Amino acid sequence: MNSARQQPGPLRPGLPPVRRLVVKIGSRVLVRGNGQPHLHRIRSIVADIAALHRQGREVVVVSSGAIGCGMDKLGLKRRPTNLPDLQMAAAVGQNRLMSLYEQLFSRRRCRIGQILLTHDDLRVRTRHLNARNTVMNLLRHRIIPIVNENDVVAVDEIKLGDNDILAALVAILIQADLLVLLTTTNGLRAPAPGGRTRRLPFIAEINAKTFSLVRKVSNEISTGGMSTKLRAAAMVNTVGIPAVIADGRRPGTLADLLEGEDTGTLIGQPGRAHGRLSGRKRWIAFFQPPAGTIVVDEGARQAIEKNGRSLLPIGIKDVHGEFPVGAVVNIAATDGMVVARGLVEYSSDQIRVIRGHRTTEIKKLLGRRDFDEVIHRDNMVLVQQPR
Repeated sequence: MNSARQQPGPLRPGLPPVRRLVVKIGSRVLVRGNGQPHLHRIRSIVADIAALHRQGREVVVVSSGAIGCGMDKLGLKRRPTNLPDLQMAAAVGQNRLMSLYEQLFSRRRCRIGQILLTHDDLRVRTRHLNARNTVMNLLRHRIIPIVNENDVVAVDEIKLGDNDILAALVAILIQADLLVLLTTTNGLRAPAPGGRTRRLPFIAEINAKTFSLVRKVSNEISTGGMSTKLRAAAMVNTVGIPAVIADGRRPGTLADLLEGEDTGTLIGQPGRAHGRLSGRKRWIAFFQPPAGTIVVDEGARQAIEKNGRSLLPIGIKDVHGEFPVGAVVNIAATDGMVVARGLVEYSSDQIRVIRGHRTTEIKKLLGRRDFDEVIHRDNMVLVQQPR
């Protein structure tokens, strides 16, 4: 076995040796503003990934850019806004993008395999396991998986939403050592004197203050932004996987990261998770789209975050959405941060009736009291992301 596979080498302080990583490449890195593939950058990134592959590392690529490539081929100047045209652009562009990857990786003597996913592929248990088995089998056979959301068939009900989130889910699915999000900036930036900004080399954990640093920027090609990258980083941090947001335009970025250079923004610390998550709790936290949101007061937030308590009716201030008993919902604080996710013991209509009341009043208000808790702590997972 390749010695690099056993001992990949040290990284910058705070990161473990990386044997398996997920690399997400953003649309603006891969595609020019007019939709044409940015060939120089794609060649450079393929060369970097192939070099990691030769070292014996396992690399999964999550690639954006299919819709952008389709726009160019179809002569579209703006990203479509309706679903049929988006699916059409994806169908045309996905083939073009994969043909390019096949050509460039083949020159580096690397084999690739394409995997297209929707939320149902990760939510339904058998399909979830099949997706994981497929990725793992490709890696075992030294094939580089290239993953994208299946935009050709995806509709709002089954869309994952953004490839940053897809990359985080894939990293959790295969228990990667690191998630790298390549974009068109050299990391998260904070205000500096003189109206300038400075790169933040390290963030221990993501909170509301972190999200306040994000500037909203619109773009015709990409759908995500720094906010979704922070969401993705927060997701993997929950299970102890660190993330790096780095500049995909610069040749050698991946090599620098894995050789310990201070490049990009490192987020989270390896192994620092909110407790060891069972497979069931990972399922609740990441692979089930939330059906609604329960807003809690500060007392309930502290009880959940600091003391590991269940959610009781008295701490609930508001309910958003309609959902049945057993649904997965977000638990959000009044500042907009989602602090946890869990399975409800009461429906949205019932929770609206009992919110703000003591447990002893549930029977009088509903006519029965099946549970003391709205969400039991055994059915709850701590997370940190904006609502």
